[in-house]
Amino acid sequence: MPGLYIGLMSGTSLDGVDGVLAQLGESPTQPKVLASAHIPMPQALRQEFLALNCAGHDELHRGALAANALVGLYAEVVGQLLTSSGTEPAQVQAIGAHGQTVRHQPQAFDGVGYTLQLNQAALLAERCGITVVADFRSRDLAAGGQGAPLVPPFHLAVFGDVQESRAVLNIGGISNITLLPDSAAQSSGAGLLGFDCGPGNALMDAWCERHTGAAYDDQGQWAAQGQVDAALLAAMQQEPFFRQAPPKSTGRDLFNAAWLGQHLSSYAACAPVDVQATLTELTSWACAQSLSNAAGNYRRLVVCGGGARNVFLMQRLAALLPSVRVSTTQDWGVAPSDVEALAFAWLAQQAMLGKPASVAAVTGARGARILGAIYRA
Repeated sequence: MPGLYIGLMSGTSLDGVDGVLAQLGESPTQPKVLASAHIPMPQALRQEFLALNCAGHDELHRGALAANALVGLYAEVVGQLLTSSGTEPAQVQAIGAHGQTVRHQPQAFDGVGYTLQLNQAALLAERCGITVVADFRSRDLAAGGQGAPLVPPFHLAVFGDVQESRAVLNIGGISNITLLPDSAAQSSGAGLLGFDCGPGNALMDAWCERHTGAAYDDQGQWAAQGQVDAALLAAMQQEPFFRQAPPKSTGRDLFNAAWLGQHLSSYAACAPVDVQATLTELTSWACAQSLSNAAGNYRRLVVCGGGARNVFLMQRLAALLPSVRVSTTQDWGVAPSDVEALAFAWLAQQAMLGKPASVAAVTGARGARILGAIYRA
């Protein structure tokens, strides 16, 4: 079902809602972004989502209202996309709306676990008059998978190259990588892989806001003024998640303020600016070692997400991967901030077509599954 699709994403960075209106054909190889929009997350809603990452009072009530508020932002982004492009709601095939992840515990507790994205897809369909596809992760989880990451097949179609093994790195609140083998590697048995690396912007942003009042370290300028504390970095690198073999995924359930506080308790004398430098190095190292440890000859790393705007972080990635060309998705005509929203527009299209969109080798599920629940306009 080629046509116009909208993708909406509010990620673990909690900086706001990104949206794209895209023309998608039968293949996503060359999606055409017609319009993009971003609305910052209101501070009160951001704090509520952060609080809902942990057990608290009256969670069901608060979570339901937070979902309604998020849908208000989603609808506003959709309105901006339609207005700026001169598009009518009836011209849009569907909206892919991811929702806001507040808990991610795949395979935990009872062997199935859960992943929870707050959303109100029915309300969004009513507000916009457009079919909405949501709840993308639960079917993969039900099939024994992690429910994440879901974007590797989209990365393969848009950024893959049969002549060159490449990797796509998304640095949001959490970082995840997709390994795209060239044809020679594929003939040797290498296949599409993707997994979470560890923290992305989440820890850096939280520490920056706590000590400077700014929501994020603009271009990494503050971190660049500090010195990496080698002992603190080594202690954080001992986190078992880093040594866990894929399939694997994580979130704020692990990499949060409590996790950071536990490590900092032994390094109280470390200056705040040096902690920021160390957190930046931790993110850079987690991403770089995910590629370095991968089987294959990867010579290009393509970066998207908010971390692509962190100049110092990008410099550290390049330094840690001296034989790899590090660039951003802008080289392929896709703004780094648009990639995830565009991927969920594609996932919505796959759902509308009734096509499987997950990759068992990536998530660990028993097989590929059709992802998403459809709420008709």
